Amino acid sequence: MLKISSAVFKTPSVRCLSWWNNVEAAPLDPIVGLTELFKADSNPQKTNLGVGAYRDENGKPWVLPTVQKSEKIVMDSNYDKEYLGIVGDAEFNKLSIKLALGAGNPALERTSTVQSLSGTGALRVAGNFLNKFHKKAIWLPKPSWGNHTPVFAHAGLEVKGYRYYDENTIGLDINGMLDALKQIPKGDIVLFHPSAHNPTGVDPTPEEWKKIEEVISAQKLLPLFDMAYQGFASGDIERDAFAVRYFVEKGHSIILTQSFAKNMGLYGLRVGALSFVCESAEEAKRVESQVKVVIRPMYSMPPCHGVRIAKTILRDNALYSEWEKDVKTMAGRIISMRQALVDGLAKEGSSKDWNHITKQIGMFCFTGLNQQQVAKLREDYSIYMTKDGRISVAGLNSKNVGYVAQAIHAVSK
Repeated sequence: MLKISSAVFKTPSVRCLSWWNNVEAAPLDPIVGLTELFKADSNPQKTNLGVGAYRDENGKPWVLPTVQKSEKIVMDSNYDKEYLGIVGDAEFNKLSIKLALGAGNPALERTSTVQSLSGTGALRVAGNFLNKFHKKAIWLPKPSWGNHTPVFAHAGLEVKGYRYYDENTIGLDINGMLDALKQIPKGDIVLFHPSAHNPTGVDPTPEEWKKIEEVISAQKLLPLFDMAYQGFASGDIERDAFAVRYFVEKGHSIILTQSFAKNMGLYGLRVGALSFVCESAEEAKRVESQVKVVIRPMYSMPPCHGVRIAKTILRDNALYSEWEKDVKTMAGRIISMRQALVDGLAKEGSSKDWNHITKQIGMFCFTGLNQQQVAKLREDYSIYMTKDGRISVAGLNSKNVGYVAQAIHAVSK
C-alpha cells in the first residue's frame, strides 16, 4: 500500500494566493430562499406554494404513468450512449415541432428544430443567435418569468417590457397591451407566453390573440413564443397551441421554444426544443447551420435519455393517447384546486371577489395579495409564496386547501 508522508498536508508557511477576493456573494434566488425557510419551519401545517413543479393530491412529485412505461421501453431497447450530435435527436425534433404546429401544417417544411436543454436552454440559444444576427431589443410582458430577463441580458440583448397585467382587475390589460405593442420599434423582438402565463396565469382569449397578431403584423415585429405548458394549462394540447398556430397561419416567421418539463414531468431530464419557422426551407437550413455554431461552444451536444422517453411517447399512438389523459389529470387537478380555494374563501365568509382565481389558468395564480399580507401568511400561518402574491396552485390539495383559505381570509378581510 502506498504511504504518503503527513508532511505533504502540513499548512504552508505562506498563505495561498486568492484570485477571488473581489467576488461578492450573489443574492439568494427568491424561490430557493423560500424553500430553505419552508424546510426550517417546524409548523406541521406549513404549506409551500412557491415551487413551480406539479404535486399530486398527497403533495408529492408525480411520475406520469406514460413516462414510466416509456422509460421501461427505452431501457429494454439497450440504446448505446453515443453522442446525439449538435442538433440532438432528429426524430424527436420532428415530433416536437409537429406537436406545436399540428400534423400536416405546411410550415413544417420550412422550419428548423433542434433539441435543447429544456425551455431555458432553448431561450439562451435563441438569445445568443439573436445577438449575432438580429441584435434588437427584446420586449417581455410585465410581469414575466423571472429567468427571462437574465437569460436574454446574459446573451447580450437589451431587455424591455410591455404592459400586460392589470393590478386593479387582476387580469389582462388588453387595451394597454395593444397600445404598448404599437409603440415598439419596427424589427424588435416580442416574447409571448402562448398559454399559462407565468407568473400571473392570465392568458389572452383567442379573439384577443387575433388583435395582438394584427398589431405585430402592422409593426413588423419578430414574435418569440416561449411554450412551456402545452397541454398543461387547459388539459388540451390543441387549445394551448392556438396562439402559435394562428401566428404561423397568418404568415409570421416565429421563434418557438418548447419545454417538456411540465407536460411530461421531465423536470430533471432537461428535454426541450428550439424552432425557427422561416420563409423557406432553404432559409431554415441556413438558420440551423448557424444555430449549431451557437450550440457547439456552449454545451456541445444535448443529453440522450430524457429525449428518448419523450419521443417514445410522441411517436407511439397508444402511449400518446395515454399521455393526453395524464396531462388532463394534472390540468384537471389544478383547475379543481382553484375552485376549491374560491369555495373555501366563500365558506370562511370572505366578501371579496376571488373569481380571478378560477379565471386564471395553469400552474400559477396571482392572488392579488400584497407584500404585507404575504409576509403575515408566512409569519403567522407558515404559508410560503413569492412576495408578489403568486402561488403555485399545484401545491394545494384537499388536505391543505381549507387551511390556506382560512389563512388568506384572515389576512385579507
